[in-house]
Amino acid sequence: MKALASVALAAVAALAAAGTATFDDLTLAPNSYENGRNLNGSFVSGGTTFLNDYNATYDFSTGFSYSNVNDPTTPGYKNQFAAITGTAHGGTNYAVAYDASTLRLQAGTTIQGLYITNTTYTGLSMQNGDSFAKKFGGATGNDPDFFSIVATGFAGGTKTGAAEFFLGDYRFGDNTKDYVVRDWRWFDLTGLGSATEVRFSYTSSDTGSFGINTPVYFALDDLRTQAVPEPASMAALAAGLVALVRRRTR
Repeated sequence: MKALASVALAAVAALAAAGTATFDDLTLAPNSYENGRNLNGSFVSGGTTFLNDYNATYDFSTGFSYSNVNDPTTPGYKNQFAAITGTAHGGTNYAVAYDASTLRLQAGTTIQGLYITNTTYTGLSMQNGDSFAKKFGGATGNDPDFFSIVATGFAGGTKTGAAEFFLGDYRFGDNTKDYVVRDWRWFDLTGLGSATEVRFSYTSSDTGSFGINTPVYFALDDLRTQAVPEPASMAALAAGLVALVRRRTR
């Protein structure tokens, strides 16, 4: 009886095992960021790999960077690595995504979700407008403005699912419901299923001949993954539970 219970509990533990990318396992000086100049195309936190494409000529990158910049008030591109919350969701560091961004999951894990918010640059651009992007909202209550993040999962090149999160939404008939996200909110990604890679893209009502005018950034923190148990563990769990039920029934 005890042996069967131990087998079942071990299998349950394997199923429940999880990891979290907190970004606090990455070294940063206070109020600074790493945009890729000291990286080699990626960085890892909590077992998840975040891709970064850095251009040394222009000290510029696309993909993921990480930061602990605390400036929720300064608008514009020079403040592109700050979360509008002024702090991380937990701990000190967080990540910032710019443009098309991709992360890769550790083998044997699935993504559960992450905490997401606006960068100061994007949030204030939606709120007030800037030299490239319009101010969101209108006086009629019918303004169609929105900005969203789309996460698409892939496994072996095959799409496994997609999820969308709105960081700004002014499409309500009642203007009091219009919003720009200024806090950390959970972005549920369990619908991506067995994805081994997640690609992030953007949609916005403010577009021009060169694409989206809204600054295509977002900040993220505490990305959670869950271990996928091996078939042997699942079989042991099933066999152990069946045996326990039979013994109790007897």
